[in-house]
Amino acid sequence: MENLGEPKKHSAKDRRNNIIVIALSVILVIVVVLFFLQRREHSTILNEIKAEKDSIQLQLNEIAAGYDSLSTENDTINEQLLVAQTKVKDLLLEVEQTKKISYQKINDYQKQVTTLRGIMRDFVTQIDSLNARNKELMAENLEVKEQYKIVESENLQLSREKERLQQTVQRAAMLEARQLVAEPLNNRSKETRFASRTEKIRIYFVLSKNATAKRGDKNIYARITRPDQLLMTKSPNDLFQFEDVKIPYSAMREVVYEGQELPVAIFWDNTNEPELMPGEYKVDLFADGNVIGETTFEIR
Repeated sequence: MENLGEPKKHSAKDRRNNIIVIALSVILVIVVVLFFLQRREHSTILNEIKAEKDSIQLQLNEIAAGYDSLSTENDTINEQLLVAQTKVKDLLLEVEQTKKISYQKINDYQKQVTTLRGIMRDFVTQIDSLNARNKELMAENLEVKEQYKIVESENLQLSREKERLQQTVQRAAMLEARQLVAEPLNNRSKETRFASRTEKIRIYFVLSKNATAKRGDKNIYARITRPDQLLMTKSPNDLFQFEDVKIPYSAMREVVYEGQELPVAIFWDNTNEPELMPGEYKVDLFADGNVIGETTFEIR
């Protein structure tokens, strides 16, 4: 009876051992499956993180290229651009050199990329606005220059017209000597044609009526030129202003001119002078810095 019970004992023990083996096998299979599942999931996560990293690098390169394409003459914006470009390059270098990376780090990088992209858009808006304004200013400047040229041309034309009018007025205001005659006189104040008998030269003329001429005291200067082209003078100090220089005169007469016709006679006294030479003499009259008449006479 005891021998019959022993096989049953062994049989129960074997079944228990088999159950344990089976359970362990199942657990092992589960562990192996979980290991491979976890490994595959980890690999997937790494691939996703790498793809995100590559995407961030690509975006940063695009942003860097975008910054390089921006151009402006505004010094303040250029300084800000340089700072922003430096930040992009630093972040790109950090991403490239980072080996172990997490989702949290990826999210942090993505936020920085978004911020940098927004900053770049602001720069684009500012620069476009400045460029548009610069174009407007250039157009306005061109228009102003054209208007200035027109005004300058008009002013030049007006200036020339004014100068012509002034010259016309000056010419209109110039005195004019009419009936100008130069006569050699002898010692009895009679006209003579002989050089040896000439003691005086009388220059007679009439100042014409002129309502626009300046009135008041006026000096009338006479220059008498001999046949040998030498000027007849009494003193080296006898000078008057003509244009930009002072020139000598032969004789002078002061008159009071009131705009009406005025007969005038100017005399050259040759009493204490060398005898006059035969030939043709020229007489030029000046007043107010202008030549107002000329004539000639001849003695033999």
